[in-house]
Amino acid sequence: MKKWFLGMVLIFWALACKEEVQPTQEISFYETQLFKDVQLSSIFQDSKTFVDLVPKKDVAQLEKEYLNQKDSLGFNLKAFVQQNFEDKSMKTLVFESDTSQSMYDHISLMWNKLTRSPDSVIPYSSRIAIPHNYVVPGGRFQEIYYWDSYFTMEGLLADGQDSIAKSMVDTFTFLIDSIGFIPNGTRDYYRTRSQPPYYALMVDALSRKDENYLLYYLPELSREYEFWMQGEKESLPGKPAQHVVDMTGNVYLNRYWDKGNTPRPEAYKEDYKLASGLESDSLKQRLYKNLRSAAESGWDFSSRWFGEEGGLASTQTNSILPIDLNCLLYFMERNLSKAAKLKNDQRAMAEFDKRAQLRKLAIQQYFWDEETGFYHDYNFEKGVITPSLTLAGVTPLFFHIADRGQAEKVKNVIMDSFLQEGGLMTTLEHSGQQWDAPNGWAPLQWLAVKGLLNYGYDQEAKEIIRRWLDLNERVYANTGKMMEKYNVEDLSLLSGGGEYPTQDGFGWTNGVALGFKKILEEMDQKIEKP
Repeated sequence: MKKWFLGMVLIFWALACKEEVQPTQEISFYETQLFKDVQLSSIFQDSKTFVDLVPKKDVAQLEKEYLNQKDSLGFNLKAFVQQNFEDKSMKTLVFESDTSQSMYDHISLMWNKLTRSPDSVIPYSSRIAIPHNYVVPGGRFQEIYYWDSYFTMEGLLADGQDSIAKSMVDTFTFLIDSIGFIPNGTRDYYRTRSQPPYYALMVDALSRKDENYLLYYLPELSREYEFWMQGEKESLPGKPAQHVVDMTGNVYLNRYWDKGNTPRPEAYKEDYKLASGLESDSLKQRLYKNLRSAAESGWDFSSRWFGEEGGLASTQTNSILPIDLNCLLYFMERNLSKAAKLKNDQRAMAEFDKRAQLRKLAIQQYFWDEETGFYHDYNFEKGVITPSLTLAGVTPLFFHIADRGQAEKVKNVIMDSFLQEGGLMTTLEHSGQQWDAPNGWAPLQWLAVKGLLNYGYDQEAKEIIRRWLDLNERVYANTGKMMEKYNVEDLSLLSGGGEYPTQDGFGWTNGVALGFKKILEEMDQKIEKP
C-alpha cells in the first residue's frame, strides 16, 4: 500500500510539473533559428550557459519576435537575449575554505553546500524538477548527474549521511517512474540519453544495511533493465537495435547509444564546428550520434572512442561494445536474480541468473586479451578488440568477473602502466581529451581499488589510495578546493582538456576521498587485531 500510494503521489506530481514546466509549444526550442544563432554567435563562453537560461515567454512567441526583428537595422542579438532570458540557475558554488581544517572536515562541511532541496517548478526552464533532496557535483554542474551520484553516495554513506544518500536513490527512482529511464542529468536536453547504469549499485549500497531495499526498489530496477534492453527482440546478428547488439542469436551485449542525430544542445557550437568539414548530412548526423553516445558513456571525450584515423571527428562510439557498460549490465542481471529470489519468484530468478551467466561468458570471450593481459573494448562491426588500454578494463575485477589468473595480469598492467605519482591515469594516450592521460578521475580510482581488494591485492590498492589522497590533499592545501579531475603525471600542473575548464566542488571526488579514508581505517583495524 505504501509503495502504491508513493507511486500515485509521484505520478500526480510529475503530471503537474509537466503541465506547468512545458506549456504547449509548436516547436522545440533547440530547433529554432534563435537557438542556433545564439549558440553559434559566441555570446557566451560555452554552449551550456545559454541552454540553462530561462525564457521569459513561450518559445514559439520568442521565435516569432526574433525572426521579425533580427534583420532590422541596429538589431543586437546579445541585447535580445538579455531582454528575453534570465538566469534562474542555482548560484555558482561560493565557499571560503578554511585550509587549517583537514580536507576530510572540509568535505563533510561541503555536503550542505552541494545539497539541493526539492525543486520549485519554473515555467519554460530546461530543468527537470525533482521532489527530493539531492547532491549536485558542483561548479558549472548545478543539476544532478547519473553516474556521478553513485560515487558521491559512497562518500555520503561513509560519512554517516544515510538520509541524503537514500534521497539520492529516491531521486533516480522518481526519474524512472516519471520519465521511464534515468537521463544523463536533470535537464530536458538530456532526455535523448542516459549515463552508465549505476542505479543497481546505488540500491545495492543501501541494501548493505537492509536487504529489503532490494525488494522495495525492484520495480524500478526492472524498468531500468528494460530501458537498456529495448531493441532486444528487433536486434539481429550484424543489425544492432538501440543499445542492444545480438552477438550470436541468443547472446546480447550492450553499447552506448543516443537517439538523437543533431548537435548536442549543451555543446551545439562545438559539435557543429567539428562536423562542418564533413561533406554530407548523413556523415554529419552519424558524427553527432557518436558524440552524443560518447556523452552517454560519461567518457566525453576520449581516444577510447576514436577510429583508426584518430581525433575527435573520428569518434565511433556506436560501433564499440564497452567493457564497463557490459559489466554494469551483468551486475544488474545478478541483482535482479537476487531480488527475485527474495521475492520467491523462481521463474524470474532463473531467467536473470541465465542472462548473467551468458553475459559473463561473453565478457570473457569478447573483451579479454591474453596478449596484453587486460580487458579491452570490442568493435563489433570489425569483429576485433580495440587496441587502446583504458582504465575501464579494471571493471571485471570490481564485479568479480575475472578469474584469479586474469586478475593477476590486470593488476600487473595497472601497477606497471597506469600508476603515476598521483594515482592512476585514465588511458595511456595523450590526446588532449579530458578522459585521457595525464588526467586521473576519482570514479576510476574507486573501481580499480575495489577491484584489487576483491582479489586480495591489498598493498597495491593501498598504494593507489595513498598516492591519490596525497594529491587531493596537496591541491586542497594550495587552493582550498576539491577538483573534478587531477593531473596524476605532473603534480605541479592542473588537469586539462575537455569542453570546459576544470571544475571544483566536487561530488564524486569528495565521495571517493571519504570512501578511501574509510577503507584505510578498516585495513588498519585488521592489522591491529590480534
